[in-house]
Amino acid sequence: MGHDPSAPGAPPSAPVDFTEVQQRPQFQELRKRHRSFVFPMAAAFLLWYFLYVLLADYAHEFMSTPVWGNVNIGLLLGLLQFVSTFGITMWYVSYANRRLDPIAEELRNDLEDAAPEVFKAPEGGTK
Repeated sequence: MGHDPSAPGAPPSAPVDFTEVQQRPQFQELRKRHRSFVFPMAAAFLLWYFLYVLLADYAHEFMSTPVWGNVNIGLLLGLLQFVSTFGITMWYVSYANRRLDPIAEELRNDLEDAAPEVFKAPEGGTK
């Protein structure tokens, strides 16, 4: 049988110092990579969204220009809002899988190895 750190009489383990974890180069790199994707993408999407809103409010004739039958430029740009949202989401998932998740998994494994009782799943639960 293995050693149960939560058993009575077990030696207390050191708590995880999350402030120290934030200072690690791995964590700093993870945060840098995350921010380098999220902030520019959020800014670009907000600009694209506000452009659509401003065009809808101030360029009625342009937005109502027919493209095909009852489909006009305004409708196409509105649908492109949804398409771009899904596209950005898929791009982020791909980026996170390649550039963020390996570092995050390594950090998580280090923390779980250092203090397994802190990250232990409750009885009957899963991690």
